[in-house]
Amino acid sequence: MALQLRPNCEACDKDLPPHAADARICSYECTFCAGCVDTLLGNVCPNCGGGFSPRPIRPATVRRPGVGLPHQPASTNRVHLKWDHENIAAFTATIRAIPPEER
Repeated sequence: MALQLRPNCEACDKDLPPHAADARICSYECTFCAGCVDTLLGNVCPNCGGGFSPRPIRPATVRRPGVGLPHQPASTNRVHLKWDHENIAAFTATIRAIPPEER
């Protein structure tokens, strides 16, 4: 199963097209821009508490039959946080100092 490649940052709603080098995801595919991960979230996913990694870029050019962006298109469903900034700040403050691999 391919990643959803969500189209936006869940925090600031910045567009994150499939080729966005500044897209970050957690292991649940929560998607944020690098700016929000660094400043607002402190590398703590507000939904699961995990850390973030750069989202892979799906090849736009088909180099193998049936594989690539034309065959597995990015999602068009925009996702938004259900938490407000105050709640996020309180949550991330409790685990920010713990490395993601130890959470």
